Amino acid sequence: MPISRLRIRVSAALAGAGLLVSGCANPSVGSDRDDPTEPVTLTFWHGWSAPGETKAINDSVARFERTHRHITVKVVPNVTDETMNQALRAGGDDAPDVVSSFTTGNVGQYCSSGMWADLDPFLKKTGVDKEKVFPKTLLDYTSYRKKQCALPLLADSYGLYYNKDAFKEAGITRPPRTMSELKRDAVKLTRRAEDGSYRRVGFMPNFRLYQNSPDRMFAQWGPSYFDRNGKARLAEDPATREFLTTAGELIDAQGGYGPLERFRTTFGEEMSSQNAFLTQKLAMHMDGEWRGLMLRQAKATFAWGTAPMPVPDDRADTYGRGYLTGTVAGIAHSSRHQNAAWELVRFLTVDTDQVVRFANDIHNVPSTKAALKSPALDTDPTFRTFLDIARNPHSVALPPSTNGGQYVTALQDFSYDVEAGKVPDLDAGLRALDARIDADNLQSEN
Repeated sequence: MPISRLRIRVSAALAGAGLLVSGCANPSVGSDRDDPTEPVTLTFWHGWSAPGETKAINDSVARFERTHRHITVKVVPNVTDETMNQALRAGGDDAPDVVSSFTTGNVGQYCSSGMWADLDPFLKKTGVDKEKVFPKTLLDYTSYRKKQCALPLLADSYGLYYNKDAFKEAGITRPPRTMSELKRDAVKLTRRAEDGSYRRVGFMPNFRLYQNSPDRMFAQWGPSYFDRNGKARLAEDPATREFLTTAGELIDAQGGYGPLERFRTTFGEEMSSQNAFLTQKLAMHMDGEWRGLMLRQAKATFAWGTAPMPVPDDRADTYGRGYLTGTVAGIAHSSRHQNAAWELVRFLTVDTDQVVRFANDIHNVPSTKAALKSPALDTDPTFRTFLDIARNPHSVALPPSTNGGQYVTALQDFSYDVEAGKVPDLDAGLRALDARIDADNLQSEN
């Protein structure tokens, strides 16, 4: 995940189920309305904002314009999902033609509302076989109910960063592969001062920490959020209870929620030089592939490595899996230059050389099968860990929903209460969580 994506996620979450409405301000624009050879200017809105990210996007667009002389692209950076959705609802000349989002959970809304155009006719017209080009998991989070309204534009995978020096000091020879090993190693790695306060925590599972949103670790269980009819089934899935119980055991083994939470509040900003893993307040930490580049740029003073996140003990054969998400790109429903817009979307998402160069530039995971195998990819082994996670058949992404990421917000709120000991009856709490998710889905559909 690029640095700027953290800020975007907050805006996207606030957008919620009510942000998108059925139907758009403009009627459907046919994919062949514009002359594919006429000079045209496209507007491309994206959410990246850090200098290195925006340069990478601008370089990508410049490469596109050199091979598509009749198309000029006006690039607008640092656009939140909320701003983009408001513009697409209003339509008009100021609305974008090509759009991108960091929030895969919103794809269900984009597709069902019709604000992002169906890309299947464009794929078919230009001979792009999406099943051959993109990994299945990435295709799953860019479509909804068989409507392909987005395509993957790089991906993120989550794994374990660990302090090799701390491991050596504790006599640990390799990163943990199962949850029981994670708990054992976390205890060995935890260090306290003479007054009993923490100097270092082995692994902090608290859900408010940086990238520790509960859905990320939950991916190690391969959960099923919804049944085939779209009804929430977290209470039915034993994995939910196992996941929350395991998180609680990790907390208890290292001193309890209260002390850990107080220690967490001493951590610096996630993307700053005071990041808790960088300052060695954490010996192990779950994070995305971009963290490695940041550690090198910050000249970390300790040896570090990467590995897949541990898996439940009874699912040891799935080790190597992880949580996947990423950026998605599509065509605005209201665009009057959809043929040209498709050429840009196809270049950014399908062209192997472009995908590899962009992935290397911003240190994200490539989003096509060919790019994942490219010898031109960054060969750093700590980065390759995340490529392997992305290729692992057991890795999962969040399922799209008509209420966007509201069901994830509901899970987060519930998980905060569980870890703080505020849910005395877990089974009853999970049933109430399912009811809340179903009510949110019903409201968004109506």
